[in-house]
Amino acid sequence: MTENNTTQTQEIIETLDIDFFPQVQNLLNQLYQNENFSFLSELYFNLPLANIVTAFFSLFFFLTLRKLFATLTLKVLQPLTKRTETYYDDRILSALKGPLSFVFVIIGVRLFFALLFVDTKFIEQLIDAMIVYNLFWAIYSFVHALRGAVYHFTKRFNPELAHEVGNFILTIIRGIILAIGLGAILQVWGINVAGLVAGLGIGGLAFALAAKDTAANLFGSIALLLDNSIRIGEWIKIGEVEGTVEDIGMRTTKIRAFGKALITLPNQVIANSPIQNFSRRGVRRIKMTLGLTYNTNSEQMKHILTDIKTMLRSHNDIAQKETMLVNFTSFDDSSLGIFIYTFTNTSNWGKYMEIQEDINLKIMKIIEDNNSDFAFPSQSLYVEKLPSNEPNIPQ
Repeated sequence: MTENNTTQTQEIIETLDIDFFPQVQNLLNQLYQNENFSFLSELYFNLPLANIVTAFFSLFFFLTLRKLFATLTLKVLQPLTKRTETYYDDRILSALKGPLSFVFVIIGVRLFFALLFVDTKFIEQLIDAMIVYNLFWAIYSFVHALRGAVYHFTKRFNPELAHEVGNFILTIIRGIILAIGLGAILQVWGINVAGLVAGLGIGGLAFALAAKDTAANLFGSIALLLDNSIRIGEWIKIGEVEGTVEDIGMRTTKIRAFGKALITLPNQVIANSPIQNFSRRGVRRIKMTLGLTYNTNSEQMKHILTDIKTMLRSHNDIAQKETMLVNFTSFDDSSLGIFIYTFTNTSNWGKYMEIQEDINLKIMKIIEDNNSDFAFPSQSLYVEKLPSNEPNIPQ
């Protein structure tokens, strides 16, 4: 590099402006004046080589520093937060890890363009948009981290619907944050948000018609919360859909079917449909008809009926205050019918199956002890007259 080239590089640098980390450019200027590093002042695309190399290096450095910061944050700060009695600081730390790490990306991008002397309006808007995005990302994550406080607040008014109402409030807050954040980003790019909203007002009728289903679903979710007809974790059946409620949103409700499929229903459909809520019945019915063989006599039948009634009345898992019926009801084609109708004191399906199994085994023992047996479909054939064995000799 000749002295003339070095002078030309200095003149170019003096005509350009770098107002971000000027110390970096000062160090580069010293390299240009050093004869040992004079090759770094050579111009490529009308930019000094040192600036180009440093720009890409700084971007890579801050992107790497971002990952390093996230790792150090977890290793250094998490042990400190675990010593506190509350768990909110743990959640806030995890939630803000992303936005704090993104700060390094913003610095790296800003320094990258500054070292390349790219200072256009578009770059300024891009950096400002990244800053606004990161700010609202932090606010959104902070609100999500404090969802437990929202649930605690709603529990004071209605403990049974604390989770559902809390989710509803959080959804509204998140929607407001997203709307304000989007408006702020649009404002950074020079889009008049007020004019945009006014423009939407002109087409308000068309928008209202397009959003009528959304509004119906919103009011449907409010109706579900006010009526307290379903809650998260309950076993319900709506039409042909049956399963456990996983989430009640502003627009839809998610139901996990017993086959593990996730079914999403619009809230307006749920609000206008009959809902079978099995979780709130408290008890579960056992209904069966036994068939005994016709060899069972009347005394045996009386003892069997008495023993079954006694067994059910003394069973700890049978709801004694509910209806209990044990009756000899019918003479069927191949059996004597006994009708049994009672309720378990639980609605849990697994527990119910265990109780029903125990009841069935006890009934089998009662039938065996009374020397009777269960019937199965059969037919008896009665022949009034057998054909003669004598040969038919014609006269």
